[in-house]
Amino acid sequence: MLTTILIAVLSFIVLASLGYVLTSDGNGSQVAVKRAQAIASADPSRAKRQKSQNRTPEERRKQIMLQLKESERQERKARLTLTARMTHAGITPNLTRFWIISGILGVVFAIGVFLLKPNALVALGAGFAAGYGLPRWVLGFMAGGRQKKFTRDFPDALDILTRGIKSGLPIHDSIKVIAREGAAPLGPEFQRLVDNIGGGRTIIEALDIMYDRIPTAELKFFTIVLAIQQKTGGNLAEALNNLSTVLRARKMMREKVKALSSEAIASASIIGSLPPGVAIMIFLSRPDYIRVMFTDPRGQMMLAAGLVWMLLGILSMRKMINFKM
Repeated sequence: MLTTILIAVLSFIVLASLGYVLTSDGNGSQVAVKRAQAIASADPSRAKRQKSQNRTPEERRKQIMLQLKESERQERKARLTLTARMTHAGITPNLTRFWIISGILGVVFAIGVFLLKPNALVALGAGFAAGYGLPRWVLGFMAGGRQKKFTRDFPDALDILTRGIKSGLPIHDSIKVIAREGAAPLGPEFQRLVDNIGGGRTIIEALDIMYDRIPTAELKFFTIVLAIQQKTGGNLAEALNNLSTVLRARKMMREKVKALSSEAIASASIIGSLPPGVAIMIFLSRPDYIRVMFTDPRGQMMLAAGLVWMLLGILSMRKMINFKM
């Protein structure tokens, strides 16, 4: 009896991890970043500028929308590689080590399930789901936490840059201050930025490399602001100060959305945990009442169908309450 319950719980965990990987959209499509990139990366040649000026506002708007749709289509086609996932998580990419760990994890889960229920097909399925889904879930969890910390500290870094530029310091010296005093992951990433600039790369090229490690909208906005300032000139301190204000407003909006969606998250958590919770309480209070669900083949089929539907419902609720900005 207890063995069957353990098999059901273990199957639900591995199915949930596999479903997370299959439905996770990685970094997602960020319309604001794509819009800024499409505008900032326009060809500056005189002929194209003249052609763009001759267009009506409606034609220019349609052209920008077409560029955005094309970039989003390419974004959907592109898939994150394992190397990129490990880089985002702050781990030195090592595919051999990753596959070894995944294989060991899959074998351990397969053996554990086989010992609980001697069924080779079930054991292989559980081992595959665990070996394929759990390591990727861990990488996604680590990358998400790392990006949240970077986004939280990034406006303060912009304030340091603004004050340094206003006091007469070159931007490279202000970046060194952030690299020296910033907390991880902000400080180490800015130290890599300093090293890349010292190695002969331009600041835009170094920021593009940094974006490959920390793919956040805030960092891309910063890169675009610097690229536009280098091409057109202007007051960089004022531009960075405005960007810092915008990023703080985005943070406040995210917190507001989080507060407004907390009720939906709590409801989804209760709904998702209610069926297994009730089943466990019934088993503890009246085991004979629920034992037929695990001993009768029809009950086992009903439990399997219930697990699948529960997984689909949880993933659907996750998509509905996961607001991205």
